[in-house]
Amino acid sequence: MINGVIVKQPDVHTDYRGDYWTTWKQDEWDLEFNHDKVSTSNYGVLRGIHGDMKSWKLVTCLHGSLYFVLVDNRETSDTYIRWESLILDDKTRKQVLIPPGVGNGHLVLSDNCVFHYKWSYEGEYPDVEDQFTIKWNDPIIGVDWPTDNPILSKRDK
Repeated sequence: MINGVIVKQPDVHTDYRGDYWTTWKQDEWDLEFNHDKVSTSNYGVLRGIHGDMKSWKLVTCLHGSLYFVLVDNRETSDTYIRWESLILDDKTRKQVLIPPGVGNGHLVLSDNCVFHYKWSYEGEYPDVEDQFTIKWNDPIIGVDWPTDNPILSKRDK
């Protein structure tokens, strides 16, 4: 795995009513989280690859299924320009802690999905002007996406 990335699978309580699990407990992470964001997307949408050099992100897929990609954009890292992928979905409920300098993106595999980000950073929120974008099909990185024709935003094209 890319240096500094942590993948965790929470315990889930399931009974006849459905499932119940914890997405975050303060004593499990040595971070102060500032705010949360949620994105919803439909099948075939590819979001990212975005990141910044100051924020940690704890992410999970709350509903649906997605192909999740991480790219190390830290020039001083042993895993610089390396990419990793995994499936995030509402069955396994895997969570990924992403360190500063590592970009992330995802392709929606289900009809729709709900993706949750929990952000930790110092100072002001690192909005678009403070973020980096790596082209989804950058030939140097060579991410093996399970599509050739995703639905993209202007920024991601």
